[in-house]
Amino acid sequence: MNSLERIKAATSFVIPDRVPVIAQVFGHAAVLAGVPIGKYVRDGDLLARCQLKALAHYGYDTVFTLMDSGVETEAVGSRLRYRSDMYPYVEHYVIADAKEMNSVAVPDPQRSGRMPEMLKAASFLRSELGNEVLITGCVLGPMTLAMQLLGPEKALFLAVDDPDLFDRVLDFAVEVAITFGLAQIEAGAHLPLIFDPSASPAVIPPRFFREFELPRLRRLFSAFKSAGSFANWLHIAGPVDPICPYYPEAGVEIANLDYCVDPLHARKILPRTCLDGNIKPLSFIEAEPADVAAESARLLELFRSQGGFILSSGCEIPPESRPENVAAMVSAPRSGR
Repeated sequence: MNSLERIKAATSFVIPDRVPVIAQVFGHAAVLAGVPIGKYVRDGDLLARCQLKALAHYGYDTVFTLMDSGVETEAVGSRLRYRSDMYPYVEHYVIADAKEMNSVAVPDPQRSGRMPEMLKAASFLRSELGNEVLITGCVLGPMTLAMQLLGPEKALFLAVDDPDLFDRVLDFAVEVAITFGLAQIEAGAHLPLIFDPSASPAVIPPRFFREFELPRLRRLFSAFKSAGSFANWLHIAGPVDPICPYYPEAGVEIANLDYCVDPLHARKILPRTCLDGNIKPLSFIEAEPADVAAESARLLELFRSQGGFILSSGCEIPPESRPENVAAMVSAPRSGR
């Protein structure tokens, strides 16, 4: 099996030749190649080359075109501050007053901000890898993009004080995500991962997820699937147990699990959803390779005979991670551990 076939088997609950491994390597690919993160997140060709080098170094099953969480809001009009060795952050949010929603427009992925660079990365990777390795794009989910447009505090107050207006912001976020996600698929990504950390129960109450997030995730996944997306992959970090029951209704086919989630409990809630996780990201910095290998072996033992599982980190593998720790996770399914 190649990597794409292996992941397809996992999502279909067919036992693959080995459990697939998705190392969530974003900025770590730049560090591994000796490239400043500040350059990596602004140059699609450079990003793709770093991803290919990391793939060759580790031998996992997925590459990513993900830059950082500021791509969409910058394209809409927010101002970011860039740093050489870290991800950029928003220093000025584009929407000062949600009542003035008419002043913002859905950005053109071919022209706006760094969106064209992400499309360039997807195209480069697809030309190099074809259908051998999963090429994963990324869009921000509705809740996270709303907070990136308004600022987290203003967005949360708006959700409570004026839910109808907050609905408008979320609907705009969905249009941005659909437009950008479809462009990524057309450029060569097999799927756009929906990354929505602000939808975590650590940030919003589960009822907010049900009322605000769920119907919009359905729209997003439906649009991507109709355009040929390989699978519907949702990445929400933190203690997601209270919102996992909504995942099947949203159309989730791959569910990322953070380290704080008991994977067996998640399997009971999601018996037919492929689970992706869930080694603690900090372990890749602080632990020893033997510890990462042991945790990988534990997870493999839980799911080896079931299918429907992808070995991964609970969230992004930190840029400064020890390469030997990443390698310990990646090699675990091959070593029989």
